[in-house]
Amino acid sequence: MAVRQPRYSKEEFAQRGKAIYEDQVRSQVEEGNYGKIVAIDIETGAFEVADTPMLAVDRLYEREPDAQPWVIRIGHRAVFRFSSRSLRKLL
Repeated sequence: MAVRQPRYSKEEFAQRGKAIYEDQVRSQVEEGNYGKIVAIDIETGAFEVADTPMLAVDRLYEREPDAQPWVIRIGHRAVFRFSSRSLRKLL
């Protein structure tokens, strides 16, 4: 298994991913995929939609082996949600 290294700072990574999602991907995936995950290659704009982050990224790597994937949940601001309710389950 190849070890992939990020080529961008965290800030630039997020900035590029958000811009590509808003400008190119969102209109193509939002309808009928609410709550699913989209993995976007921040260099090429290629993307894959799946039910889980790992599945979306794996599919993206199959198409783009050198991808720099950025992941978001469709219809949400983030992939995961952390709150006091979710913390109570851990205690």
